[in-house]
Parts: sequence; structure tokens; C-alpha cells
Amino acid sequence: MKNYITKIVMIAILIVTFISCKVSKDIETPKDAFPENFRSASISSDTTSIGDVEWKKFFTEQDIVKLIDSAVTRNNDLQIAQKNMEIAQYRFTQSKWGNVPQVNLFVNASTSNPSDNSFTGLNLSQAIGAKHIDDYAAGASLSWEADIWGKIRNQKKGAYASYLQSSEVKKALQTTIVANVSKGYYNLLMLDAQLEIAKKNVQLNDSTTNIIKLKYDAGQVTSLAVQQSEAQKLTAAQLVPLLEQNIAIQENALSVLTGSFPNAKERNTLLTSITIENNTKIGIPSSVVSRRPDVKSAELALKAANANVGITKADLYPALRITAQGGLNSFETSNWFNIPASLFGTVAGGLTQPIFNNKRVRTQYNIAVAEREKAVLNFRQQVLVAVSEVADAMVKVEKLQQQETLLQERVKTLQTAIRNANLLFKNGMAEYLEVITAQSNLLQSELELADIKRQHLSANTDLYRALGGGWR
Repeated sequence: MKNYITKIVMIAILIVTFISCKVSKDIETPKDAFPENFRSASISSDTTSIGDVEWKKFFTEQDIVKLIDSAVTRNNDLQIAQKNMEIAQYRFTQSKWGNVPQVNLFVNASTSNPSDNSFTGLNLSQAIGAKHIDDYAAGASLSWEADIWGKIRNQKKGAYASYLQSSEVKKALQTTIVANVSKGYYNLLMLDAQLEIAKKNVQLNDSTTNIIKLKYDAGQVTSLAVQQSEAQKLTAAQLVPLLEQNIAIQENALSVLTGSFPNAKERNTLLTSITIENNTKIGIPSSVVSRRPDVKSAELALKAANANVGITKADLYPALRITAQGGLNSFETSNWFNIPASLFGTVAGGLTQPIFNNKRVRTQYNIAVAEREKAVLNFRQQVLVAVSEVADAMVKVEKLQQQETLLQERVKTLQTAIRNANLLFKNGMAEYLEVITAQSNLLQSELELADIKRQHLSANTDLYRALGGGWR
């Protein structure tokens, strides 16, 4: 028995050693998926990028840091992603035991009462003088499949790729949340600025209306001038409740992102006090794969697809399985532990090849190959999206900076125009319509300037996220 088991094991080892080979060839990540450089970016071999900067260092406003820190800690979507990571880790840990034989302990007891007229019953009565027979067994069974074609090895590779992919999914979610929190905060500062602009404009219009009323009392203007001035004041006043409503809604949205119930958000920063650094470190497109979690996830999906092709291809080939069973067996309890007389053991080994279900197995293999080809295309698409997002963010940052500069000059000009119009109107050298028009233009320009500043800040955040920043 011992020699027989040894021979079986040696044969299995030899088969695994000399026959084991990769039955399918993996597809590598396509190198031509990346352009040489980003659009409008100067050619550089520098791989460093602002995407490598930790979010706590990229965002310098303490209020934003507090909000993002709360979101990273308490956001429910991120916690769900963390649980998915844990599940994937358990599956990967389980896959490591694929090469370990399955061993089961068993204890069995049975009794049989054959018919007195049956062959078994007649012989049983003559042999032992009893009408029933008992059987008692205790031992262990072993089952092991040799990984000849790399099936188990590919199962481990696939489980590991899935685990890493779940980690990248969480990182990608965090980059989105970090970006959304910061952009939500910038939107809140813009609304604060616009609310302040609206209130000041109401005061300005109120002052103008009072002057027009005095001129009306003096017979210098008609009632139409008073009515138009009051209408202009009401237009600015209407913005106040609208902006207060939008502020509350934005604060509620930030509360959801940070995992808390709706409440007011602390802010000690003015929109105009935030400066935007000129982020020139972009890096090269091929380095995006190491920074952008969504691109890395697509690369890992390809690795998982490679492993699945190997698994389904291995199913087409014979499988070597070895089983063994041994222990104690007796039909009388008194002799159950009579050693060595009660000892028993069996060892079997065999190759199994699918025949009738070969078509189904081959279909699964063809599906796995198609899924792998789809994974390659998905990787290329993710790269296209990533490079496009970087290019979009770069041109937005550049052009919004130019727009903000021009709009600042426009606001300064209109502020001067307001002062001049008021002086000329008081001295009877300008019409009331000129004053109202100047006030309306200033209001719209100041509101637009606040919005442009918010867009500029958001574009800078989008560039940071597009380069893979936010998960560190």
C-alpha cells in the first residue's frame, strides 16, 4: 500500500513538472494606446506631475481640507467600496488554497436488515446467525487535482487581479469625491460672493432711487424714471432669496458627500482671496496608468481576462485527480479499533477528459477570449478618456485665466463708470437711464466674475483629478 501511494505521488509530480505549461498566451497592455504628449503641452520627458501630490497639500484652504477629510472618512459610497475590497481579499486568500488537497474526516455507522428470503439474508443467517449486519467506519478522505495546465494558477492570478481592481475602484471613487467636495466648496464661495454683490447692488439702487425721487419731486424727471429705478432695485433684491436658497442646497449636497445630515458649512475664506498656482507639471501620458485608478483598473481587468482565458482553456484538456481514503472499518463495534485488522485504505488516480460537454466548455473558452478582446478595447477607451480629460482641463485652466483677467478689467471700468454716472446725474449732466444701465451692467459683470473665478478653481481641480490626483 505504501509503495503504491508513493508511486502515484511520484507520477503526479513528474507530470506536473514536465507537462505543466501555459496553454494560453497572455495579451499584454497595448503600448500604442498612449500618445507621445498631451495636446498643447510642451514636449517633455519629465514624468513628475501634480497628480502625485497628496490632496492635503494640493488644497491649501483649511475649510476644504476639513470637508474632504470628513468625506474620505465618512462617505458611505467609500465605505461600501472598502467592503468590496475586503470581499475581494477574502476570495484571493481562498484562491491560494487551490493546490492544497481537500481532506475530510468521516465517521459512519449503518445497519442493514435484508429479507429472510433474499440471498444476502440466507447467507447472513448461516454465516453469523444474525438477521442484520452493522457496519462502522472512521477515517479520512483526500482529493487532489494536479495543476497540469495552470488552471489553479490562473484562478489565483484572476482573484489577485480582482482584488487589486477593487482597490483601484475605491481610489477612483475617492478622486471623484475629493474633486466634488472641493468644487462644491468653491461653488459655495461663489454663491457667498454673489449674495454679497446682490446686497450691495440693492443698496446702490436704493441710493439711486432716492436721488431720482428727489429729482421727481423737483420736476426734473418723470414718474417713469422712479418706476424703472425701483424695478432695477427689485431685480437685484430678487437675487438675494434665490442665492440664499442655492447656498442651502449646496451645503446640503456637501453634507451628503461628507456623510452627515444637512447643516451649515464653516467657511473662513473669500472667493477673491484664493490664488491659483500655475500648475505646469503635467507629466507624460504613459505615466497616467500609474496614477489614474480608472485606467489602472482597466489594465487589471485585462489581467483578470487573461487568467479567465487560461482557466477555460485548461478545462478543454484532461484533468488528473488523485483520491485516497483510509481509516478503521468493522461490522462489530467490539472489533472496530482492533488494529491492524480493522485498517483499510484505497488510492485512485485518473485522467478525465470532457467529451459530451466539450462543446459547452469550448463555448466558455470562446466567450472568455471575446471578453479579453473587449477588455483590451475598454483599456484603450479609458486611456482616450483620461488623455482627453487632461487636455480639456488644461485648455480650461488657460482660457479661464484669460477670461478672468479681462473680466476683472471690465468690472473695474464699470465701477468707475458708476461713480461718474452718479456724479453726472446729480449735476444734471446725464440721464437716469445711463445710471440704471451702468448699475445693471456692473451687477451682471460682478456676478459673472464670481462665476468665472469659480470655474477657474474647478478647472484646476479637474486637472488635478484628471492626472490621477486625489486618492493619496
